[in-house]
Amino acid sequence: MIEMKGISKSFKVSKRNPGLKKAVKALFSREYEEVKALDDVSFTIKEGEMVGYIGPNGAGKSTTIKIMSGILHPDKGQCIINGKTPWKDRISHVKDIGVVFGQRSQLWWDVPVADSFELLKDIYKIPEDKFKKNSSMLCEMLNIKDIIKVPTRQLSLGQRMRCEIAASLLHSPKILFLDEPTIGLDAVSKIAVRDFIKNINKENKTTVILTTHDTQDIEALTKRIILIGKGKVLLDGNIEDLKQKFNQNRTITVDYLGNIVSLPPGLEFVEKYSSRAVISVDSSIISVSSAIGYLTEQVEVLDFNVNSVTVDDVVVGLYKEYKI
Repeated sequence: MIEMKGISKSFKVSKRNPGLKKAVKALFSREYEEVKALDDVSFTIKEGEMVGYIGPNGAGKSTTIKIMSGILHPDKGQCIINGKTPWKDRISHVKDIGVVFGQRSQLWWDVPVADSFELLKDIYKIPEDKFKKNSSMLCEMLNIKDIIKVPTRQLSLGQRMRCEIAASLLHSPKILFLDEPTIGLDAVSKIAVRDFIKNINKENKTTVILTTHDTQDIEALTKRIILIGKGKVLLDGNIEDLKQKFNQNRTITVDYLGNIVSLPPGLEFVEKYSSRAVISVDSSIISVSSAIGYLTEQVEVLDFNVNSVTVDDVVVGLYKEYKI
């Protein structure tokens, strides 16, 4: 479905030193430095997969999406999507893809959303019956029936994002690129959008590539993440496997009656009060169940809670591990 091999992309950025003299000099003679946005990026994504493509700001995520969507040409490397090279076969390629950039709009600003949908129908040459079926289904699922007659500029960010997602799917693309798709959405709308994306993936086998800083989006939608940093792919793995990797240090919050005199190796107080304690557990030394067993022998346990590793923990751990 998607195959990236050795993709590299650099940009020339003008450089200006501080100071008035340097500023005047820059008017007549500009200095440039080369910034490597992507450096030998390679990965493969199968049909129907939902993949989280993550990394800090400036890591190269948006550049990768723009290359896969045919907007940018790489300096070198090969990208094959559905048997096509995006920047060489743009007209046929765009019929297979839908793109949502959270910070950019494909809807016309001063006209009602419904008119933008009609324009997109003509651009993609969508048959009338297919357009009616898709627009009706998308409006229903994304709850935008009452707002598509409103000009885009009058919509809230959350309303616009739902309309953007609908617009990107009018032509039934095989691949959906989502860049911060839930930005600005309230909690209820976020859940609705996530459920919608999962349904589209399940029913149509739509391949989804998700770039976002919202780890809840990643946890709700994807099983696989690709980590990029400083233009390089640093890791490609399964989220559950990564959770196990960062599962070594757990914490137990316990409410109790009595006094915890001491702790065995592998347990350490994080916080301790007269009736509550937060205890870290090094599971390479002692298991969580053994730790709870030890505590029940020491005191009367009224309640306890064992924290679980979240995608937030995984992402923070990966950023620290790869120093990005």
